[in-house]
Formats: sequence, structure tokens, C-alpha cells
Amino acid sequence: MDVSSNLQSRALPEPAAALQLLKPITWFPPMWAYLCGAVSSGVSPSGQWLYVILGVILAGPIVCGMSQAANDWCDRHVDAINEPDRPIPSGRIPGYWGLYIALGMSVISLLVGYQLGPWGFAATVVAVAAAWAYSAEPVRLKRSGWWGPGLVGLSYESLPWFTGAAVLSAGLPRPEIILIALLYGIGAHGIMTLNDFKALEGDRQMGVNSLPVTLGPRRAAQVACAVMAVPQIMVIALLTLWDKPLHAVGVAAVLAAQLWAMTVLFKDPKGKAPWYNGTGVTLYVSGMMIAAFALRGML
Repeated sequence: MDVSSNLQSRALPEPAAALQLLKPITWFPPMWAYLCGAVSSGVSPSGQWLYVILGVILAGPIVCGMSQAANDWCDRHVDAINEPDRPIPSGRIPGYWGLYIALGMSVISLLVGYQLGPWGFAATVVAVAAAWAYSAEPVRLKRSGWWGPGLVGLSYESLPWFTGAAVLSAGLPRPEIILIALLYGIGAHGIMTLNDFKALEGDRQMGVNSLPVTLGPRRAAQVACAVMAVPQIMVIALLTLWDKPLHAVGVAAVLAAQLWAMTVLFKDPKGKAPWYNGTGVTLYVSGMMIAAFALRGML
């Protein structure tokens, strides 16, 4: 059964399929990054817990969930090849419900973002625009193996980090915070590239030029790992320069563990990419919080 047939097979979405559409497993990185931003600001959360909790919910279930729904709607024909059991191509999210959910959550994102003040609202506008620019025609940056993962990395790590720091400090974050947040967002390009391995065949057929498609699995894995490692080396150097040697050692330790995991990945890039996304990415985000505490101590 093709996508068009499945779109007409039900009247209403299955509740479980609607939740699956939002991909809860993807919410953690932006939620964590927002917390890193809040920590790095150096501002006590006392009296501001509402902004912390609301920001975490906005970054994860709402904005990230919206971006996943938008991506699945725009990718429904690709998913029919790669993963036909997904909510939209399987027909469990029928008709235009996938689009309605994505649009509705875009509005909810903006309404919630408005509650976080001008900095929080501005960041939310950027996040919503980025989500649609990544997935939707005519822009559809997802077609590029360079621009697409780059946009997602910045949106998942740099933007929520910046937002958490800006909301709690009620102003533009310190240059050091912006720089570290930017470096971790750039490094996340590699994480997004490894995530593209699962869609290799469908991307090739549908003209999505991900790095696994254009470079091949092995070379794409090497590029992804280099992109992840170099920004972390720069973070280590900066923390050392800023007289935070213990934090620099902590980030170096998690990077060393990632380098070991990368050697495992290189033996079977396509088969080991999901394993690395669980192992290496956990180490990567651990380094983010170490850096956040270093920045907090610089006040």
C-alpha cells in the first residue's frame, strides 16, 4: 500500500501514533542544551524555576516535537521507502493530520515562547522558522548534507543553550557563553550526519544529498567524527585559556572516550551508527554540562 492510499485509510490519528510522530527520544538534546545555558548564565534559578521548567518543556516536547512532526510530514514519501511503518506512511496518522499537528504545534511554540520574554520569544521564532526551512519546500535544507545537519545542530544545541542563558540573565549572554554554545552546535553537525545513515536508501532514491549518500558510509563517518572532535578540542583549549584546567581535563576525558567509540564505528559505519548515537552522543553532551559549569564559575 502506498502513501496516498494510507493517507485515506483512517479518519482520526491513533493517539499512540501521534506521540510517536513527535519522537520523544529526540527531545533530550535541546532540553539538555537549555539546561546548560541556564547553568552557564551563573544566575541563581531561585525565583525563576518557572522559566527553567517552561523553557525545558518548550525546547523538548513542544519545539523539537513540532520539528519532528514537520519533518515526518515533509518526508512522508521518503519514509514510505525507508520506514513504511512510521505513523504517516503506515496510515496511522491519516489524511492531512500530520500537517495539522505540525502547524498547530508551531502556534503553540510561539505562544509558549512569548511567556519567556523577548529573548525567549525571539529564539522561538528562529527555532520554528529553522524547523520548516529544514524540511519544507522550496527551501528544504535537508537536501544538503552540509546545510541540513548544520542547521539542525545549531538548532538542537546552540540555540537552546543561548536561550537558556538569555532568559535567566534577561539579556544577551556573555561572549564566552555564545562561543561555547556555538562550538557545540557546530560539533552536532556530525551527530546529525550519523543519524542520516538510517535513511541512506530512501535519501538516495529521493534526491536527498546527505553525506552518507554523497561520500559513502565510511568517508561520511570519518567526516562526522572529525566535525564532532575539532570543536571539542577548541573547547578544551578555551577552558584552559580561561583558567579552568579541571573542567578542561573533564571535557578531554569524555572526548578521549568518544575517540575510542569512533574506532568501533569505523569498523562498520552503517551498522554501528545507531550504537554510536547512544554511546558517543551521551559522552558529547556530558562534556557540554562540564563546560557549562566552567562558564558559571567565570563570573
